[in-house]
Amino acid sequence: MIPEKILPHKRSAWQPITIDGDGVLTASKFAGKPWLKKDEQWPQCPHCNNYLQFFLQLNLNNLPELLQPEFGTGILQMFYCTNCDYEGWKPFSDVHLIRIIQPKEGEEQDVEIPGNSFPPKLIVGWQELEDYPNYEEAAELGVELDDEFFEENFPISGDKLAGWPFWVQGIEYPNCPICNEKMRLVFQVDSEDNLPFMFGDVGCGHITQCKNHKNQVGFGWACG
Repeated sequence: MIPEKILPHKRSAWQPITIDGDGVLTASKFAGKPWLKKDEQWPQCPHCNNYLQFFLQLNLNNLPELLQPEFGTGILQMFYCTNCDYEGWKPFSDVHLIRIIQPKEGEEQDVEIPGNSFPPKLIVGWQELEDYPNYEEAAELGVELDDEFFEENFPISGDKLAGWPFWVQGIEYPNCPICNEKMRLVFQVDSEDNLPFMFGDVGCGHITQCKNHKNQVGFGWACG
C-alpha cells in the first residue's frame, strides 16, 4: 500500500520494451548502429585511445506523449569507454560522450561498428509505471516514510525513462555547467539490464539534463 502522504510526489516512469536486433539509424535502441554524421569519426577515449562502446540512443521526438517535448527534440546518444573506465562515474567525465544531436536526412553515414559491440536491442515501446522517491528524497520533500514503504520497491530499478532515480548511495544530481541548476533524470541505465555491462559492483547510472539548457546532458553512476 502506497502511503497517502507520498502520493503527491508520484511520477510516471517508462520501462523500455525491446526486441533483439537493430533498427534504422534514427531509432531508439541499445547498442547497434548510431546516427553519425558523414565524415564524423567514431568517438574514442582520450585516455586509452580505444573506441567508445555505443550504449544507448533515444529519439526524443518519439518518446511517450506525456514527455513531449519535456526533454527537447533530436536524438540523445550515450557512448562509454568500457576499456579503461577512467573516472567514468563522474557526470562529465571524458571517458563517455553524452550528447543531443539534430539529425538531418541525407547527412548520415552507414557506419561500420568498430571492435566488439554489445548485441543490439531495438526499443519498440514503453511500459508506463508509477514511481516514487526513496526515503532520502522524500525527506527533502518533507515526507517521512516508514519501513513498510520500502517493501514496495521504489524507486524502480532497472533501465527506465524519467521517474525517480534509483540511488545506490546518496542523492547525486549534478549541476548544470552553465546555470548551476540541479539537473533532472532523463534515463536510468542499470547494470546488466538491457546492456551486458556492470558499473563497478552492481552500480546504477543516470543520464541527466538541465531543464533550462537542454543540450547540457551528463551521465554519472554509483555502486555499493
